[in-house]
Parts: sequence; C-alpha cells; structure tokens
Amino acid sequence: MARKYSHIIIIGTDGAGSWFRDADTPNFDRIFENGAVTYSALSSKPTISAECWGSMLIGVGPEVHKLTNRRVSTIPYPVWSKHPTVFRRARKAYPDAELGSYCDWNPITKGIVEKLIGVSHATARDKELTPLICDYIREKKPDLLFTHFDSTDEAGHKNGYGTKAHIDAISGVDKLIGDVYCAIEDADIVDDTLFIVIADHGGTNENGKGNHGGWTDEEKYVTFAAAGKGINNGEIEKMNIRDLAAIILYAMGIEAPAFNEKGWTSQIPDGLFTDYKGEYRDISHLTGAAPRISRTHHKSELI
Repeated sequence: MARKYSHIIIIGTDGAGSWFRDADTPNFDRIFENGAVTYSALSSKPTISAECWGSMLIGVGPEVHKLTNRRVSTIPYPVWSKHPTVFRRARKAYPDAELGSYCDWNPITKGIVEKLIGVSHATARDKELTPLICDYIREKKPDLLFTHFDSTDEAGHKNGYGTKAHIDAISGVDKLIGDVYCAIEDADIVDDTLFIVIADHGGTNENGKGNHGGWTDEEKYVTFAAAGKGINNGEIEKMNIRDLAAIILYAMGIEAPAFNEKGWTSQIPDGLFTDYKGEYRDISHLTGAAPRISRTHHKSELI
C-alpha cells in the first residue's frame, strides 16, 4: 500500500469533548475550513483517559488493551504485546522514521507508547510543551508525532465540563494549535502533512464540578478534525475514536490488521479520505452505544 503522507501530526485535547463547536477557535476554524470534521466521534467506554488514548493509539477497545490510569502511570506498555501501538507498527515498517510523543500527561508516553523503539519524547504543561513541540517539528520534521494537551481536562474537572471556564480553556488551546500549525508551515511540510485534532472524552457539570467516566452524551461524543491533501471537505457521520489508529496506518501506507471483534476494531471512517472506499462496520454493540444517539443520562464514574 502506497504511503499517503510523509508526516502525520496529531494534537490530542484531553477532556475537550464536543465543545470545540462552542468555543472561539479561529485557528481550528482556519485549519479545518476545507477539512473533515465531526463533533460526534464516539469515545471509548469508560470515558477515562487511559482507556481512550490507549484505544486511539493501539486500535483496540479497553476490554482488549486493559489499560487504566493506574496501570499506565506505573507499568510500561510491553513491547512484546500482540496489540502494538501505531508507533511500534511504524517503526517496523520504517526503521529510520522519526517518531515523537510529546505529552502533558506523561503516562501516555510512559505507559502506552512502547519503550526502546526510538520514540522522541518530552513532557511539560501545555504552554511550556508547545515551544518544544514546535522546535521538534522545525528541526526533525517527524514522520509521526502525537501530542497531548491537558489544560482542557483540568478546566473541566475544576469548573464543570461545558462551562464558560472549560470552553475558555479550549480557546486557549486553540492558540497552541495555531502555534503548532505555524511550525509545520515553517518546516515547509504542510503540503505533505496529515494534521489531526482529536479529543478523548467530554464530561459532566454537576454544581460547578466536572466528572467523567460514564456514558452520557456529554461524556461520550467528542471532536475529531483532519486536514491535508486527499481529505474530503465535510462532516464525518460515523466514527469511533479508536479509528485514529487505522487512519494513521492508512496515511503511512501500512497495512492494518484484519477486523476482529476480539482484537483490532479500528476502521477508516466513511468520507474521510477521497481515495478510500470500504465498509464501515457498526461496533455499537461492543461499546454499549446502541442506540448510537442516546439521551439517557447516567451518573458518571469517579476517576
């Protein structure tokens, strides 16, 4: 399978949910004006960071990867796992590729991304991390870079998700997204880059305090946006956040594993790539999301 892009750069926005559509985000709006966007990508269940980021970077559900916040904070992800991350798959396909994981929440790099496979990494708070990300892009022009901002989730926990303070935090991250995209332009790689912004989960607002882990609409529907050559302009109708793994592999020209309900369930969403034609399987029975649009309010689990 031919490689589609020389560079794939992903910005993960923890706890941003679907509220990008409500925030003042001039950079997001400009970058994805001609891209593919959805505010109803389905999260992983439970809607907790390790379960969600693990699903995105491995391509399997939490019931398969079995990652939890406690686990990724204390135990490295095994390099011998039969469910490797996209980083390990990329390293196997491209031994000399430049791979990076720059995350505010360091357990992603520590407990999800495999060690000893040559992945560059850094950790710092969002505003301090962004210049490191930008310098890395300009200097190394990475083949695959995953980044993670956490201030959006912090604001949600502190003030309630969907509140003005939480939405303002998303606007703050929008400036950082703009800085990262400027670095891509400075590196003169924008024409050969697949640029993605994705959230892992949303959250609830209960008397000015936020929580997540449950399966309310506020928690389980999130933002996904992609821009680059060969990306359709429009809204993606059906997508699960675990599809990020399949998207990355397709963009890098790496064959994905066969679909298996007890393993790899990451897929290419319909209407994302102009040159992709395939069947998108409904996995709502695996996620507990049937019917997909649910208005039943469930109390969130504490994390």
